[in-house]
Amino acid sequence: MSVTSRYREAWEGFWREAPEDEGAVFWDAEPALTAGVHLALFAPHLVDSGLAMVDLGCGNGTQTRFLADRFRHVVGADLSPAAVEHARHADPAGQATYRVLDAVEKNETETLHAELGDANVYMRGVLHQTEPDDRQAMVDGIATLVGQRGRAFLVELSETAKPVLLGLAQSPSGPPPKLAPVFRHGLAPGEVADDDVPGYLAAAGLTVLAAGELPLVTTEFTADGTRIELPSKWLVAGRAS
Repeated sequence: MSVTSRYREAWEGFWREAPEDEGAVFWDAEPALTAGVHLALFAPHLVDSGLAMVDLGCGNGTQTRFLADRFRHVVGADLSPAAVEHARHADPAGQATYRVLDAVEKNETETLHAELGDANVYMRGVLHQTEPDDRQAMVDGIATLVGQRGRAFLVELSETAKPVLLGLAQSPSGPPPKLAPVFRHGLAPGEVADDDVPGYLAAAGLTVLAAGELPLVTTEFTADGTRIELPSKWLVAGRAS
């Protein structure tokens, strides 16, 4: 099983067009507001911080590089070759390693696990953008990567984010400039019910160890200068000890 061609092509088209400039992508806020906040929640639950860290759905690698400053071995993985090229180009020092990965494809996650051993996984806002039929397989892939000792940190938009996004998209002046390409490529708003994510994890053999709510910070602002933030939920999951 692998992701649908429509989904793959949509992401590849988006990343081929995406500017290289820092903060040019709607969700790619500075790490102090994103991965830094998440890591403070994630770190207390890590069994072994020496394990490799996989940034799944790494995009242009902004958060990957932040993680690479804090963990021994960080891998940025994304479905889109164009995204991976963005990430490599933005990391000339090679702080992290990057690879194209279809996390829905069982053989690909098994191959990466064979290379890394058990890993910790960071994934922000990916499931809700995935085709519904692919979501369980993606979480199964995460379970493969974490193995017995790794932990996964997932952040997903809450159900209440959809009306916010639709309101932005349908505003009289049109969607904000950084959000417009997301809609143009058919990437948003995704839908994943709040209660579905724990169900996917349980079906993959993972236990939710901690959970909470926090805003997902974007790089876009309203006309009055207010930063756009979307409601989201986070979970830490791993094998029950």
